[in-house]
Amino acid sequence: MIGRSRGHSIRGQFIIAATTMLFAVAAMLVPIPLAAASPQNRTMKVNARQFAFEPATLEVHSGDTVTLHFESLDAEHGLFIDGYDVNLKAEPGKSADAIFVVDKPGKFTIRCSVSCGALHPFMIGELQVEPNSPFLRATAAMLIAAVGAFVYFRHDSSKV
Repeated sequence: MIGRSRGHSIRGQFIIAATTMLFAVAAMLVPIPLAAASPQNRTMKVNARQFAFEPATLEVHSGDTVTLHFESLDAEHGLFIDGYDVNLKAEPGKSADAIFVVDKPGKFTIRCSVSCGALHPFMIGELQVEPNSPFLRATAAMLIAAVGAFVYFRHDSSKV
C-alpha cells in the first residue's frame, strides 16, 4: 500500500506540473486580440487645417516615446491631448514639437486649443493607446506558474 500511495502522489504531482506548464505556454502563445509590440520611439507628424487634424487618429502602444511634430496649413491652431501634458500651438510657417511617453492605455481626445473659426468646437482627433501585450502575456504566465507551484507543493505536503 505504501508503494501504491507514493506512486499515486507522483502521478498527481506530474499532472499538476504538466497542467501548469500547458497553461503557462498557452498564455504566452495563444493569439489574443491585443497588438504585440514592445515600447518604441515614434515620430508622428500632425497637420492642422480648418477644421480637422491630419491624421485624425494617432495609434501608439503603451510605453512608447512619441515625438509629435505639429504644423498648421492655414491659420493658427492648437493641439491639446486630454489626459497628457501636451499643448502645442502652430501657425503657418512655424511648427511646434513635443516629446512624451504614452503610459495610459485608452482613447484620448485631441482638441484644437486655439479658437480658429466657426467650426472650432468640432476640430477634434483621437490618440489611441493600445496595451503592451508582451507584458500582459508574461504577467499571465507568471501568475499561472505561481498558482501551479502553490498547488504542487500543497499537494506534495498533504501526502506526508
